[in-house]
Amino acid sequence: MVLKIGIIKVGNIGTSPIIDLILDERADREDIDVRTISSGAKMGGNQVEDILPKIFYFDPDLLIFISPNPNAKQPRMVRERLSKIDIPTVVIGDQPGEKGITKMKEQGLGYILIRADAMIGARREFLDPTEMALFNADVLKVLSVTGTLRLVTAAIDTLIGQIMDKEPLKLPEIVVTAELAVFNAGFKNPYAMGKAIAAYNMATMVSEMNIDACFKINEPDMYIPLVTASHELMSAAAKLADEAREIEKSNDTVLRTPHAKDGSVWVRQSLVDTYK
Repeated sequence: MVLKIGIIKVGNIGTSPIIDLILDERADREDIDVRTISSGAKMGGNQVEDILPKIFYFDPDLLIFISPNPNAKQPRMVRERLSKIDIPTVVIGDQPGEKGITKMKEQGLGYILIRADAMIGARREFLDPTEMALFNADVLKVLSVTGTLRLVTAAIDTLIGQIMDKEPLKLPEIVVTAELAVFNAGFKNPYAMGKAIAAYNMATMVSEMNIDACFKINEPDMYIPLVTASHELMSAAAKLADEAREIEKSNDTVLRTPHAKDGSVWVRQSLVDTYK
């Protein structure tokens, strides 16, 4: 059996560009087939209404819906639509989505909400294409090294296994804290672990700063320095994440968990060891 996975992207968070790629990092898994539709940067009603029906032409067995603030108006509408369809669905979002947890449970949707997947400093005076790309690169560095993306991958792989084996489904209900993320990173060195926890919490602070700067503060002489500071903080978090990984590399203890062709996961924690 080949499991069909449909991914719906509305707007963008740091995890969005690679959510489909982390499920099949070598593009050779034989147990899944993935299709992705996207509204691009916009999250308007017209974009959502246009793309949403298209994913069902693929006849998916599993749906992943990823969006900033899954509790906002248009993402909330998508959730409502998906909750009425008999396809297992997982919502992936950022910290503001936590306000919708109770409703998502009522709708029968799984969720993975990532506190460190911070909102960008989207003020026109500050944010140009270069700054946007640099910020997202730093976010991905933090989410990768701290174990967040491994946690997301593992949760989806578990669900894939349940569907394939026709087991009772237990949709993920996960709020990704620093400790939960780093537990999945497989650090051996406590100093590396400490740096990773610090990096994750710094990225979480970025989210809070940018929510204030973009939605609560109206004076440019106040919000411009604040979004600038938030991006500097994310850059510093990425540097800490880099330092954590370099410690693990120097000890030859970097955890690697690649997918095999059949979808199983190989594990090794020394570069030249045999996979288990």
